[in-house]
Amino acid sequence: MALALVSVLTMAIQGSPWGLTSGYALWGAKVASAAGAPVETWAYWTPGWRQAQLNNSLFADRTSVMNFGIIFGAMGAAALAGKFSLSLSLSTREVATAVIGGLLMGYGARLAYGCNISAYLCGLVSGSLHGWWWLLWGFLGFFVGTWARQRIGMDSPVLFWRAKPA
Repeated sequence: MALALVSVLTMAIQGSPWGLTSGYALWGAKVASAAGAPVETWAYWTPGWRQAQLNNSLFADRTSVMNFGIIFGAMGAAALAGKFSLSLSLSTREVATAVIGGLLMGYGARLAYGCNISAYLCGLVSGSLHGWWWLLWGFLGFFVGTWARQRIGMDSPVLFWRAKPA
């Protein structure tokens, strides 16, 4: 119910479905621009409204503000549950899997012109078949991802069908 409410409020306030990835593309473009890359000449950023995004603050971009809310909201929820702690002692494997996984997810989302939240939630809310199709493949992807985590030696999550050994 909460996700449906947030989805409806997002559509009402923002005038577009819930999305995330364009905000991250903007963040990356701002970092690349600060490092000297000519981002404003790239085809993706040449339309006038996207040029304005590059020139304005991240807080002027609705998607970025929503991303900040999701990130800090998740951190707050984890803190309230006693599960949040900062750690600077990450292994090379942990950093590599996070970076590679993030890049693959971001690349896939940009290829699909949108993110999973929008594809899934907006598809289900609108009664579209693609939302249910996403649910099927997302569920199957969960099992593949869990298997891959175990194969590369990451801590496997506690699954409902198999308890973690003591």
